[in-house]
Amino acid sequence: MTPAQYAYLAQFLKERSGIAIGEDKRYLVEARLGPLARRLGLATVADLVGRVSAGDLESQRLVIEAMTTNETFFFRDSGPFTAFTDVMLPELLVRRARERRIRIWSAACSSGQEAYSLAMLLDDWAARLAGWTVEIVATDLSSEVVERARSGLFSQFEVQRGLPIRQLLKHFVQEGDRWRISAALRARVQFRTLNLLRDFSALGRFDIVFCRNVLIYFEEATKADILTRIARQMAPDGYLVLGSAESLVGTGAPFGPHAQHRLLNVPAPRLPGALSAAI
Repeated sequence: MTPAQYAYLAQFLKERSGIAIGEDKRYLVEARLGPLARRLGLATVADLVGRVSAGDLESQRLVIEAMTTNETFFFRDSGPFTAFTDVMLPELLVRRARERRIRIWSAACSSGQEAYSLAMLLDDWAARLAGWTVEIVATDLSSEVVERARSGLFSQFEVQRGLPIRQLLKHFVQEGDRWRISAALRARVQFRTLNLLRDFSALGRFDIVFCRNVLIYFEEATKADILTRIARQMAPDGYLVLGSAESLVGTGAPFGPHAQHRLLNVPAPRLPGALSAAI
């Protein structure tokens, strides 16, 4: 791939997905796009970039999806899920006693493990949430992984990564060498294809937003813009959950620290709070 082709690809990815790739990411480009090029019958990644630059829409879609990071597993990092059951749900049960409704957004949900982990925890709270409406909306840029998530079908390797055996036996049914999550939990999660760079106001207002391990791939200006728009979608006393390698420092985002819980941040005036997943 020539320097000009790489520069074109970097600009294309930045405009379409927000992903920032510098010269130090050439190895990642080759690792992600090499298999895709071969699958399409092309000799090199340069040939694939040529298709993209020529305006081939299918090649453009496949390149974006290939370059989107989809690494995830069930109950990834324990802190956010402990805070979900120990802090966020108890507080919201008090604050939302009149509405009896809670809305949760799993942004950049990948193949669905985070959203389904939350659904399993909500199932454990079924008695306390009787009469409540709890919605989980899960979104990702990649339509391919969204379809995988919606199917709820996971490999043996995937269910072995972070999923307690109790939850596996309770909520999954084995189908050959794979495991499918129960229809009840699949029905609890609304999966949608969504680009965080685009307007997402139609999703409505949320009490909790999990946006983990995606902002690290964006430039500072893009990160600040996404966080500001997420804030507009959140209830004034909501919670934002970030990844362990992510920080609000320097973004200018309207979130501040919680006075009593180490992981939590309190709302800025008329804007939601944030929950940092750093442990």
